[in-house]
This record gives sequence, structure tokens and C-alpha cells, in this order.
Amino acid sequence: MSLDPNEIIPAVIVVAIMLLVGLPIHEFSHALAAYRLGDGTAKLFGRLTLNPIAHFDPVGGTLLAVTFIGSAASGGAIGFGWAKPTPVNPMNLEGGHRGEAIVAAAGPLSNLALAIAGAIPLRFMIANPHLIDQLPMVAQVLSLFVQINILLMIFNLFPIPPLDGSKVMFAFMDRRTEYQIRPFLEQYGFFILLAVLFLPPGNPIGGRIIYPILDALYSLLVGV
Repeated sequence: MSLDPNEIIPAVIVVAIMLLVGLPIHEFSHALAAYRLGDGTAKLFGRLTLNPIAHFDPVGGTLLAVTFIGSAASGGAIGFGWAKPTPVNPMNLEGGHRGEAIVAAAGPLSNLALAIAGAIPLRFMIANPHLIDQLPMVAQVLSLFVQINILLMIFNLFPIPPLDGSKVMFAFMDRRTEYQIRPFLEQYGFFILLAVLFLPPGNPIGGRIIYPILDALYSLLVGV
């Protein structure tokens, strides 16, 4: 398979932006929400910052680069990765489980905010096609940036530990149900997540959930 620079270069730029800006904002949002709700753990560990070095995870960052750039090379825009998880002590949070849910949701909501920020100039370019003709790579970067942030928002809201959506889900459960389900999910959540993402082969459950939502949100934000 020959590599098309018109596909690879925008993907590399977007990965760089996500590692330097997107993922740090995601983790900073967790840290800031926790701090505002009374937990200073993240600040104590130097995570209440937008410094990308403080949030970088070598494995998660590499996986994001490999999967997203590899997907772009084949004409897609799918990639998975993560930053260093933000330390939070739920016992310190105001509001109990409600506070834990707010902290968890802050990260995916930051991805939505980033997607909206990228969609605004992209909508303007789409409304003025001559700009796309003049700046095709800018349009491609913006499009991929919007898509990857929507993707990360959806992915992180899956109600499976260790993803953020699991903490939001637990907050809406009655305590008895949570005590029965949470230990099992936290013990086996990673394996459940792998099954959702890769099974059945060729048409995994995760893809059937993610793609329709991704397409709908992208169309709504970008206006296409």
C-alpha cells in the first residue's frame, strides 16, 4: 500500500496537536473539576497544569499515533490512545458520587468543546469552498481534529471501567446495585472493553456503536 502524503501529513499534525493540547486539556479538566470540588490530589501530583509533559503516557501516546495515522493511511479517521490518568480521591469530593461523576464527565466534555472549536472554522471554510481549494491541508487537519475529539468523547463515555463513563453510570445507580456490580466491572472491565472493541472480528460491537454517533455529531457540528 502506497502512503499518500495528503492523508498522512494532516494525521501527523492532528496527533501532535492532540498530544500537546487535546489530551492535556482532557486530563487538566479532570484535575480542575476535582480541585473545584475539594480534592487537591491532582494538584499535589503536579497534574493541575496544561503542561503536556505532566500528562504524557508513552504507551497511550504511541498507540494514539500508530492507530490514528495508520487509519488515516487507509482513508479512515479512527484512533485510540490515552494520557496519564489523573489521580483523584473520591473521598475528598463534595457531593459524593455526584462529584465523582462531574469529575469523570469533565474530560469527555472537554473533547466536545475542542471538537466544537475545530468545527467553527471548518464550517466557515465549507461555506466558502474557495478557502478549501486554497488551503486543503488546513481543512483536512480541522476535519480530522473534529473527528478524533468526537471519537475520544464517545469512547471515554463507554460505561466500562476504567473509562470515564463508568463513573458517570455508577453515580446514577442505587448504592446496593453499585456495590454488586462495580467490583466485577472494575476487575474485568479491561477485558470487556477489548471484547467490545474487537469482537466479533470485522464488525465489532464498539464500531457499531461509535460510527453512527460519530457521523451524526460530525454532521451536526460541521453542517455537512
